[in-house]
Formats: sequence, structure tokens, C-alpha cells
Amino acid sequence: MNCSTLGVPTSLAEVTNIDHFGFWLLVENKEYFLPYGDFPWFRGATVDQILNVQLLHEDHLSWPDLDVDLSLDSLQSPESFPLIYS
Repeated sequence: MNCSTLGVPTSLAEVTNIDHFGFWLLVENKEYFLPYGDFPWFRGATVDQILNVQLLHEDHLSWPDLDVDLSLDSLQSPESFPLIYS
């Protein structure tokens, strides 16, 4: 008997919660909080736009509806990636 999982995972990146301060993103069993203060591109976005996230090439997150792309490194070590926004 084979106990392997059937099918292919449909999403390796998933938004798990959205609130007034930011949102939580689950990527390959690790959760990240993206506060709007640090990631201002999401502040005025709709729920559908935030939920439409794709993980590309194992380390590249893309929100095509918002034209936002982030690397996982910027979520794991945000101090190494200072944001400049005006």
C-alpha cells in the first residue's frame, strides 16, 4: 500500500489573515506578518488583490494585480532591505 499524498499542492503561498495593521502570509509552512507601515503597497489594496499571491521560483513572491514583487529574503531579514517609499 502506498501512503503518498495525492495531487499537487495548489498554492505554496497563502494569505491566512488580514486586519487593520497588515496581513499574515504562509509560505511553505512558515508564517510572516507584513505590516502596512513596512509594506505600504498593500495598504489600499482590496482583499482579492492581497489574496492573489503567487510563489515563483521558490523565493519570489508576486502579487500580479498590484504589480508587487518581493523576495522571501526581504521577509526573513527586513532589516537588510530598507524600503524607500514616497
